[in-house]
Order: sequence, then C-alpha cells, then structure tokens
Amino acid sequence: MTSSPEGGWAGAAGPVTVDVVVVGAGFAGLGAALELAGRAESFVVLERAAEVGGTWRDNTYPGVACDVPSHLYAFSHSPNPAWSRTFAPGHEIQAYLRELAARPGVAENVRCGHEVTAAVYDEAGDRWDVTTTRGAFRSRVLVLAAGRLTEPRIPRVPGLGEFDGPVFHSSRWDHGADLAGARVGVVGTGASAVQIVPELAGRAGRLTVFARSVPYVVPRGDRPHTVAEIRTFTEDPAALQAVRRDIFDGMERGMAARRREPDELGQFRRRALDHLAAQVPDPVLRARLTPDYEVGCKRVLLSDTFYPALGRDDVDVVDALERLEGRTAVSASGRRVELDALVLATGFHSTRQPYAHLVAGRGGALLAQAWSAGMVSHASTVVHGFPGMFVLDGPNASLGHNSAVHVIESQVSYLAGALDHLASAPGPLEVTAQAQQEYTRVVDAMAADTVWLRGGCTNWYVDDRSGRLTLLWPGTATAFRERNGRFDPAAFAPVPPRVPVS
Repeated sequence: MTSSPEGGWAGAAGPVTVDVVVVGAGFAGLGAALELAGRAESFVVLERAAEVGGTWRDNTYPGVACDVPSHLYAFSHSPNPAWSRTFAPGHEIQAYLRELAARPGVAENVRCGHEVTAAVYDEAGDRWDVTTTRGAFRSRVLVLAAGRLTEPRIPRVPGLGEFDGPVFHSSRWDHGADLAGARVGVVGTGASAVQIVPELAGRAGRLTVFARSVPYVVPRGDRPHTVAEIRTFTEDPAALQAVRRDIFDGMERGMAARRREPDELGQFRRRALDHLAAQVPDPVLRARLTPDYEVGCKRVLLSDTFYPALGRDDVDVVDALERLEGRTAVSASGRRVELDALVLATGFHSTRQPYAHLVAGRGGALLAQAWSAGMVSHASTVVHGFPGMFVLDGPNASLGHNSAVHVIESQVSYLAGALDHLASAPGPLEVTAQAQQEYTRVVDAMAADTVWLRGGCTNWYVDDRSGRLTLLWPGTATAFRERNGRFDPAAFAPVPPRVPVS
C-alpha cells in the first residue's frame, strides 16, 4: 500500500485493513508503535490532533516541565543523553516524542487528524471496525492509548460562562492573552498550578490563588546538566543506564511511605513540612498552607519556587472559588476579588475515560457501561467483554511514586506476548470474567491500607462512584512489571475447536 498526501492510503476501497489499530500518539501510543514497527504486523496509529505528543503537545503553559527526573522519563530502549536539565521542560519532551514518531517504521503509519468516532467489535469476523473523521479501519487488535489526562475538568462555577475576560484551562493555554499587569486568578493548587503560579507572580499586577485544599510540596532540586555530563551520557551509554537505575531505585523506595509504613511516612511528612517552614516564615500563611490530610494522599508536588511566590506581597491565597459575578470572583468564605483573567488549573477527567463511550465490545456493550462503577481490567491492560482490545495507561496503570514510562514499557511487553500468541491462535482472545475479578480483588487488597485510600483526602486517583483506587497501581513499579509485563494465556477463555465443514 502507498501513502497518500492526505494521510490515508491511496487506492483503499472501504475500510483499510491492518493487523493492529492504535488510538493515540502520546507516550503510550508511540511506545506501542515502536514495538509494532519491529514486527511483521501491519498497523496504524490514529491521532486526533495535528501532531503527536499527547500531554506534552497540549500543555504549553509557562513553566511546564516533567516532575520525574528526565533521564528516567524516556524509553529504556531510546534514552536521551542530551536532556538540558534534571527535570526536562515540556518542549524538550515534545521534541523527544516527535523524534520517536519520525523513525522509520513508525512515521509512515501515524495518521494525525484522525479523530476516532467509534470502535465496534464484530463478533462474526473477530475484528474491530474503527471509524474516524477521515476514514475507516478494520483490525484484529485494538490498542487504546488515548491517555488519562486528555479531557480538561472545567469546574461548575456559577457565572463562569459570563466572565468577560480571558478564561482558559491550563492545558489549553491562551498565549494571546496579555496577563502582564493584569489581575489574574488561578483556580487550583495541583501539579500544573505549582508550575504556573511562580511564572505569573510578578508578571501579573495581582495574582489570586483559589485553593480548595493545599498540597504537600518537597524540594525539587532542579539544575542544568553540564556540558561534561551531556558528553559523558552521549559517549558512554552504560553511564546513562547507571544513572537511570539509581533514579529508579531511589523512587521505588518512596513506595514504603505510600504503604503507610510508619518510619518512612514520618520522614516523608517531615521533609515536606520542613520545606514549608524553611520557605514560608510568616506563621499565618504557613498555617494556611499546611495540609489537613496525610502526606501522599494527594499528589506530592516538587518545587523550590511555589512557596516563595505565594509569600509575595502581590499574591493572595484564598479559599475555593464559589461563583463569579461579572469580573468579581467570590470565594467560599465570601471574599470578593476583582479579576481581569482566570486560569483553570483544575485537572482532568482521570477516572472516567472520555473514549469509553465510543467503544462497543461483545454484544454491543459499551466500555463506559463495563466501567460504570469504575475502571476494571486484568493485568491493567485487557477487559472482559472486549476481545482483542488492549488498554495502555488505563485501569491501575499509573504510579504515584515513579515513572509512568516504566509501566508503559511493561504493558507494551504484555501486548507483544499477546500478539505472539495470536499469531497461532484460531479465535477470539478474551480475558475471562473470573480472571478480571481475581485481579481486581488483588489490586483492591493491595490498595486497602495505602495512603491514597486512608490518608484523609479526596484525590483524583479514586473513583467517586465506587470508592476504589482505579487509576494507580498500588505497588512498586518492579512489582507491576513482574506481574503484568508478561502475557499469560491462562487468563483467557479457551476457543472452541473449529468444526470441519462436511
């Protein structure tokens, strides 16, 4: 088949048939594509946006950067020795992903501008029919790599629609908005806000941070990599791998605090509170910024500039935004603040995947129905009722203490094993309900005593419909790979033998 300028295939009549359809071209989708490029399968990567990158394409707000050390935030098979800093800025990560997408075997199979409108399983043909805004595809395997931080969560604030100044979500930054000297409000104190606030403080005429709750913050310790370091990592791959191992091992030790092991939890809490005390001398502000829940229950943030920004005379921290009256913001306690612009650093729909209502499995059941009480799976990758479908970055496939890229690599390894199995399997590949229920039981048991469920907070890792921890893997990254990095056909329904036609 030959590639056409429009991004489809020239001469294709009806749906284009491939072995694998991958939806999404962020870290997970490109990780799957790199694996598929080295195999015999034909495949296509469908991306709704105009270019690849996912999170790192969408988030371009001032100060955007990774909060995992840069050398660990890359595929082990494709390290980047030239990261400029300890924590890579967003544009460098986006450039890294563009480079992966441009590699031979990948580039010719990526289809940007193809938004998936439906993915329906055909039981008679054991195939997935995937329709997009620019054509249709048919495949035996469907890989959902659409991510979990894609759809902005817009708060339901009365009057928000009538606010007549610039108002935008942090992941849809309006670079045309002139915020210099303006009265700017930032709603939220999470991972995006902790990077945005220091960038706006001093640039805005007055900055008001609306905080429903406050985060724990620990030192970031970011610094530029030296020319000598970059040269060493470029010329000596073993040195770079050693650094990756050291970072990984150090982050793995952080899981003990999330399991609420007393000594480690106490040390973690003290590290955060000592950082607060050192950076916020004002006792009134320090009390306002002291969380009322256990450390780690919400995402622990890394910053050396957030607290100093909040301590400025031209920055105010108030309670939650309750409503807007024209350009007057009213907080839950009745505080009234005049604003010229509003930034919503309010996160994403993380536990309710927006693509789930587009996917119909066996019997026409929607993935949204299967996940109506929260996401469930087996091996954090396959879902009962959806044969030949694999979800990357889905149920219990994120980490609260280490690099998500390690999990993605583990899931891609699982996918590779499944494809090997399918090469000789005669029929549908569907995980059993029993295997899924047992895996869910194990994950729930692992999660039961973690800080995410017992830390006294409301967080975006837990599904509010069931109270289950559905986003995070409640164990080490090492344990995730040991359990879920290898495909095991024993969890799948046996396929009846074919009856010869007489």
